[in-house]
Amino acid sequence: MTFYTETTLAGYARAAVHLKARMADYGRTAVARRYLQAYLDEAVQAKASTPQVLAAIDRLAHQPWQLGDPYVLAPEMSAVVAAAAEALDLTGDVVPHDIAPSDGGVLFLPEPIYHRGLHGRITSIGAITWAKMYNRDTARFDWWITGWADRNDPHDPTAARLRSLHTQDARLAAELGPYVLTSSARIPIGRPVTSRPNLPVVDDDDIDWEPAPDGRYCIDESTVRVNAVAAIAYAFWVIQAQPLATVAAAPLDRAARRRAHRASVVHETRVVMLRRRKPTADRGGEAKWHYRVRFFVRGHWRHLVDAQGRPYKIWIHQHIKGPDGAPLLVGDAVSILAR
Repeated sequence: MTFYTETTLAGYARAAVHLKARMADYGRTAVARRYLQAYLDEAVQAKASTPQVLAAIDRLAHQPWQLGDPYVLAPEMSAVVAAAAEALDLTGDVVPHDIAPSDGGVLFLPEPIYHRGLHGRITSIGAITWAKMYNRDTARFDWWITGWADRNDPHDPTAARLRSLHTQDARLAAELGPYVLTSSARIPIGRPVTSRPNLPVVDDDDIDWEPAPDGRYCIDESTVRVNAVAAIAYAFWVIQAQPLATVAAAPLDRAARRRAHRASVVHETRVVMLRRRKPTADRGGEAKWHYRVRFFVRGHWRHLVDAQGRPYKIWIHQHIKGPDGAPLLVGDAVSILAR
């Protein structure tokens, strides 16, 4: 079960429970610990990590899948959050302890935000987890934020490479969860955020520039002023609490509730959507929704089903949505909103 076939609040809730349960099971395995160690060795250069440090990061990365509150970002919100994240600069800001909607959580992105790393490779951010961690160096708490790629994303070239490797090792493919760890970041709590350290210089000859999927938002790690996954998480935290967004509790059917209880996962899913005004009827009697703002909708594929039940898709070009004369959300405006 994935978000690709779900379009309703109840469907989002079922998918969230299913994926959380699978990731909670995966997080308890030795494979998850080995994958985390390999990630730290390569991405964070932490080969000298002690078993205690590895165990602490293991809890921060995997426990939110079981105990964190689940949130689903409605597809139309992905571009809004991504634009805010791309324009965000937290340097000098003091991030409070209650900026996030919960101390630990999982954000699912049915419409992934893509991320281009320093070496030019594209990876999807299909889920983000966060938790509070104690920083021994400062004797204060930080937000630990982790980005996860959807292994089954059909548009993610990194996921395609992983699937190719997994065909050679079916046992490993079966042991991995539906999401794989791809990025992490920390944001200090209650003290000014320091400027981002200089990024390592990469020779252009060593860069394999991969194109972003058509019609999808892609954040370039070399141009943003905050680590991409941290910027996305922070933008979501702030925007979900603004009048721009509405947070709806998603109903959960009996079977999904039973699965959540068996897996001991927190399952009260909330879907974050663009806020709409009350519906009004036109001359034909059909209810229409009216937005309070205008915003850019990036080009995207719309997945539909014909009368015979066969799936198909149509391309929707980039356009501006919302009533004439309403405020237009562009990069700078969203950046201010997210602060």
